[in-house]
Amino acid sequence: MQHDLIAQARTWLAEDPDPETRAELAALVEAGDTQELAARFAGTLQFGTAGLRGELGAGPMRMNRSVVIRAAAGLAAYLKARGEEGGLVVIGYDARYKSADFARDTAAVMTGAGLRAAVLPRPLPTPVLAYAIRHLGAVAGVEVTASHNPPRDNGYKVYLGDGSQIVPPADGEIAAAIAAVGPPADVVRPEDGWQTLGEEVLEAYLARTDAVLAVGSPRTARTVYTAMHGVGTSVLTAAFARAGFPEPVLVAEQAEPDPAFPTVAFPNPEEPGAMDLAFATARRAAPDLIIANDPDADRCAVAVPDTATEGGWRMLRGDEVGALLAAHLVERGASGVFAESIVSSSLLGRIAEKAGLGYEETLTGFKWIARVDGLRYGYEEALGYCVDPEGVRDKDGITAALLVAELASVLKEQGRTLLDLLDDLALAHGLHATDQLSVRVEDLSVIADAMARLREQPPTALAGLAVTSAEDLSQGTDRLPPTDGLRYHLEGARVIVRPSGTEPKLKCYLEVVVPVADAAGLPAARARGAELLAGIKRDLAAAAGI
Repeated sequence: MQHDLIAQARTWLAEDPDPETRAELAALVEAGDTQELAARFAGTLQFGTAGLRGELGAGPMRMNRSVVIRAAAGLAAYLKARGEEGGLVVIGYDARYKSADFARDTAAVMTGAGLRAAVLPRPLPTPVLAYAIRHLGAVAGVEVTASHNPPRDNGYKVYLGDGSQIVPPADGEIAAAIAAVGPPADVVRPEDGWQTLGEEVLEAYLARTDAVLAVGSPRTARTVYTAMHGVGTSVLTAAFARAGFPEPVLVAEQAEPDPAFPTVAFPNPEEPGAMDLAFATARRAAPDLIIANDPDADRCAVAVPDTATEGGWRMLRGDEVGALLAAHLVERGASGVFAESIVSSSLLGRIAEKAGLGYEETLTGFKWIARVDGLRYGYEEALGYCVDPEGVRDKDGITAALLVAELASVLKEQGRTLLDLLDDLALAHGLHATDQLSVRVEDLSVIADAMARLREQPPTALAGLAVTSAEDLSQGTDRLPPTDGLRYHLEGARVIVRPSGTEPKLKCYLEVVVPVADAAGLPAARARGAELLAGIKRDLAAAAGI
């Protein structure tokens, strides 16, 4: 076993084009660290519907130049097999460790394979890449990013020519093509021959951002903004300036790209503590709202002043922002279909129904939401919003921020706030309260065991509410393809349990709907909603054994 591991590592070393990972692996071999080597060579990083994502390091179970070169070669082979020889592949990248190297390697591989490659001019938000694919008539796009994962991670996200992320069967076909690629040294990688795009592609994206706002709408909301050490600052501030909003006050400590993400444990606005510096800045600047992007700026978080919250600021849940943007678009006379993933709040469906608009529910992920026919607006509870599907068929934290700022400005002129509009929605449709039970694990078998336990012994009641129906989503439904998940409908509540597609987490999405007769009943309804959510969370954790 030890001899085999050392032999595998030496073979990898001989083919690794990166001096950093060669040195790292050589040190492990020299030290005879079989435990670490076993982890690195336990298989290969799997290419799935999220593309690739993993920890940086040497070996086939890590993100590194060898893995990326083989992934790019597999993608190139897949595109050529589909008759796309000579087609354009656009490549974007964020500011994480190795992102620029992975983007350059991808461009070289595409060029060597007889495709044309164009690389964005610098680290830019993921939605700029999603926009550029359709804008430039590309046959595919690659974004090098690990989104809001920890600093040690990176990833590789693939889009096809329609500008949306890959879904089955394309992911499996690309994975098979990658598996057929030989040693990285055999992959043709010229030193040049690809195009580095100029700022005009970003200018075209920024010109498009204006389209999400209503002509002549108020632009008075004042914001505090954090890029969470990512790539959002320059693009968001440019978009706000073009639109005529007051210049956002930046959270200075997090404004510039930094792959170490020094001020946060996890660079995700949803994680505890990640917004602390933004709240501190807001207490000094007294803006109307806080806007945060994640590091690749495809997600948008919103916080609002709230005297009832400790510290005076409250983060809105993704479902709350999703409903607010929907209500704003309805008020503006939007037509088309509103869509969301199954883990998001059912409130969107009620808003769409009352407005006489189409409504669709999809599997988790914008790769599904973006494919809905006639899509006008789509969102997912994990802070993702697609407000301009004709421009960007993916979540876009820049245009979402513009639309939130417009809504806040409209309400400000009326002497109202985003919280007032949330109250209106509760009175019109019932109080929809959502929460999440999310368990991060070191050992993935914990997740598999929890899912198996729930399948074998499904709960009959949660928080005293009877389970009226239970669905195993791995069987698929009449409207959804199969996915690893469970859905429970209760009397006045809904629960979905699924393994995360991008992180070692088990995620449980909870929603309760509490009827509200009038404004005086809102505090009691909120208290009842919180009580039920806490009870469901407690009982579900016990049922799953987590």
